[in-house]
Amino acid sequence: MKDLKGACIFGQSGGPTSVINASAAGVFIQALSEENITAVYGAAHGIRGILEEDFYDMSREDPEQLELLKTTPSSALGSVRYKLKNPDVDDSDYKRILEVFKKYDIRYFFYNGGNDSMDTTNKISKFLQKSGFDCNVIGVPKTIDNDLFGTDHCPGYGSAARYVATTLMELYHDARVYDTPMITVVEIMGRNAGWLTAASALASYKGAGPDLIYLPEIPFTMEKFLSDVRKVYEKTGKVIVAFSEGCKDSDGKYIAEMGASLSKDAFGHAQLGGAAAVLAARARDEFGCKVRGIEFSLMQRCAAHLGSLTDVMEAFAAGREAVRAAVSGITDHMVAFERTYVDGLYNCSMKLVNLSLSANTEKTVPREWINEEGNFMKDEFIEYAIPLIQGDSHPPYVDGLPLFAKLRKVQAGKNK
Repeated sequence: MKDLKGACIFGQSGGPTSVINASAAGVFIQALSEENITAVYGAAHGIRGILEEDFYDMSREDPEQLELLKTTPSSALGSVRYKLKNPDVDDSDYKRILEVFKKYDIRYFFYNGGNDSMDTTNKISKFLQKSGFDCNVIGVPKTIDNDLFGTDHCPGYGSAARYVATTLMELYHDARVYDTPMITVVEIMGRNAGWLTAASALASYKGAGPDLIYLPEIPFTMEKFLSDVRKVYEKTGKVIVAFSEGCKDSDGKYIAEMGASLSKDAFGHAQLGGAAAVLAARARDEFGCKVRGIEFSLMQRCAAHLGSLTDVMEAFAAGREAVRAAVSGITDHMVAFERTYVDGLYNCSMKLVNLSLSANTEKTVPREWINEEGNFMKDEFIEYAIPLIQGDSHPPYVDGLPLFAKLRKVQAGKNK
């Protein structure tokens, strides 16, 4: 709806990234400049902060700290994994959200997250429409998994990809220090889409990366894995494997489950991790040499010191675009990126896609970008990824250490 006047609220959800706060900065800085937005709130721990009336008055923040958000990792407001039920089954949370929105005259809602978060945003948008409450709702994308449908790539992916590639290049040199055989298995995040693990190919592109890459897009077999490793091992005595935590066998069983049972989050997703240890143990038994299993774990999503400037600038722009779109009267959409090339140079423009298309729809790595053997990436992926990791971004440094944003977090809800 056009010409809406009222407050806005912004929340962060799901796994953080090194640039999710850049999107927050974009939302806050733009929203604070809009005449039709009467107050700007930041929800503590995403949707839970709205349900509990736990949110902050962002107009009370130092503008310099809002700028620092661009290079501050993780979720400055706190994140959450909270699954809203189907409103046809239980609409109590939706009624509570509507109650809070009415109480604080919230007419603009921005939610920053991945697949599950866009589903949450979509459900809230549809409920508000059904209730006849005017509120423009826009999703702001994020995820290092790069698996949101409708966008060329996702904020957070470029920086995480840069970390993966850089760290693998460093590991490559360390793994060749001694003249003894060694196998290194590196586990990289990615539940059902292997975009982040594929980024390890960027290191190989520079001549210092993994020999083998396994993505969840290809069913995994231990027999083929050991055979692939043997081919490399017999030639060089040194093997580096990049392995997605989400790899499964043909029966749909995660490789990590071969070592231990996996717990699940609020959305029913298995809490992954441990695949590197499983594969390292098998390789040690098979080859009898020194084997290392390494999990990049949280480091790959919070390494702001290795951030891609392209990623930071696009994440910030996505936040600003969300506000501009909402104020112009658009609702029920997510900000997305569209890639073009101008005189052969990469260019990214903003577009909007319907929330119903992006909610719970995963974009996987195209099969044609993976080699026939299913254990490495083709040049098409390199051409896709290289533009996303360009430019250096890192926090300012004081006494040799990074300076991150410190928000005042002045309470605006009932907890003030």
